[in-house]
Amino acid sequence: MSNTYQIYLISDSTGETLDRIFLAIKAQFKNIDYKIHTYSFTRTENQILKILSNAENNDNAIILYSIVDSNLAKYLANTSDNKKIPCFGVLGDLILSFSKLLNQKASHEPSGQHVLNEEYYERIAAIQFTMNHDDGNLIKEINKSDIILLGVSRTSKTPTSIYLANKGFKTSNIPLINENSIPKILKENPKIACVVGLNTEPERLVDLRKNRMNSLKETENKSYTDIEKIKKEVNEAKITFRKYKWPSIDVTRKSVEETAASIIKIYEIYKQND
Repeated sequence: MSNTYQIYLISDSTGETLDRIFLAIKAQFKNIDYKIHTYSFTRTENQILKILSNAENNDNAIILYSIVDSNLAKYLANTSDNKKIPCFGVLGDLILSFSKLLNQKASHEPSGQHVLNEEYYERIAAIQFTMNHDDGNLIKEINKSDIILLGVSRTSKTPTSIYLANKGFKTSNIPLINENSIPKILKENPKIACVVGLNTEPERLVDLRKNRMNSLKETENKSYTDIEKIKKEVNEAKITFRKYKWPSIDVTRKSVEETAASIIKIYEIYKQND
């Protein structure tokens, strides 16, 4: 019998929710081998039968599903049980509990979270804004930003900005070479938006920048990876953040998601005091 677990992620929509849930589950169990089988837009009994036929032929099959149609969800659960395949729903009990709490029937509409409403279009606008304001571009428009990220090179400004944009925040990011690289409009009005500084340990920056140089096959710019110059750069960044009273985050041991969560908390405080 294989030691690899065959994980079947079955969704009636894009499968994005299931992916994230399984990532959270997987992080709790180390040294386990998984093979993921993803099935999105599963909305008929015939589709389910085909998936379960495949699962039957694999050792260590486990089904994780997100299906809002209660009848289809029951069919999947019952059929899996008959075939002795472990099967777990991630929404059913939660939707039922909320339905009772809110005293309202759920719509049981697949892809309901992807409805093309005002919130959706605002998020698309935030993504477009953020892509246009990456790496110090369109500085004259930074007053339209919800969030402005400042940081020395390789502190994950761009990926963090994109993640925030997907949450609906119009985000600009500006490379911090020294204080003179800060736009005049920002120095004159440090609270023009929610400004957050990103910093990291110099030793970590050396590794990141060396990897960057290698990927670009760049060998000339030695100062970019010089530890003493990086230490000075990082220290000056910290001094700048304190001078303008901008909150800062050390991203050394943080994922983009964790950094973004901290920034959103800072933004919420900023709006309360605005």
